[in-house]
Amino acid sequence: MSTPADTTAPSALQRLREGLPGLNPGDRRIAETILADPLGAGDSSITTLAAAAEISPAAVSRFARKLGYAGFPALRAAIALDNGRAAQSGWERDIGTAITPADTSQDVLDILAGTAARALRDAAAVIDLEQVERAAEAITGAERVHLHGEWGDSIAVRELYLRLQRIGVAVWCHETGPRTLDLVARTLTARDVVLVLNRSGDDETALQLVRDAARADATTIAVHGAPGSALDQAADISAYTGIRNGSVWTQHFAGRASDTLLTSMLWLLVAQRRSADPTMRFVDDGTFEPHSPAPPHDADR
Repeated sequence: MSTPADTTAPSALQRLREGLPGLNPGDRRIAETILADPLGAGDSSITTLAAAAEISPAAVSRFARKLGYAGFPALRAAIALDNGRAAQSGWERDIGTAITPADTSQDVLDILAGTAARALRDAAAVIDLEQVERAAEAITGAERVHLHGEWGDSIAVRELYLRLQRIGVAVWCHETGPRTLDLVARTLTARDVVLVLNRSGDDETALQLVRDAARADATTIAVHGAPGSALDQAADISAYTGIRNGSVWTQHFAGRASDTLLTSMLWLLVAQRRSADPTMRFVDDGTFEPHSPAPPHDADR
């Protein structure tokens, strides 16, 4: 086997996994004990590991030398290093590198606030106002509005639903799967609007709803973080939020900020249009209702 100094060699734990089938029974027990609890093996004494493997400490020491290490302490250090790399890799894969496990709470707050601020500034610079205005016009003139978003995409969609409902728009929010959406699609007409929010732009459920709505001649709106995606191309009105879809949590966080910016703007544009409608009036509870003209004066009768 390669020596530990060879940085191109597999990690200690990987070498154990790959070499396991060819080991003798005693060495196999040691390897299996280490692989069963790498965290414990990276922090245990030679006697503790030997007892767990039901073998002598001398056999553990010989096994370490067979792997190319100076002894068990060197093997243990290599295992501990692998554990740290695995933990860091998992953190970076899920959360990214902008925030680290060592950051203080103040660091985390500052990074999140800065990320949101940059996302909003960057989004504002590239959001296509014409597309958002077209979407607002379509929603304002629709008989019914259907919104769809799943998982994280549902956050901004759900708020948009509540806001539109509050100002009197006939709106429904769907966070369910293809079967329910298929039933919804069968009720659509040319007087309806379907808005889907999908940051990746390639979600098959969202795409299918847009295609089904198009077949019913409903107006389709896509809110997304992927210009040029299948969803971008499929919708009648495509509204890019200004922040591209990311792969780690901090990038998703920036995307959510841009989602909320665009959907909030969309709601306000709809509210403006409904407020300007002479057949509607804004009432004290923050909603709109049909405007009833004042009864004629006696002199007019």
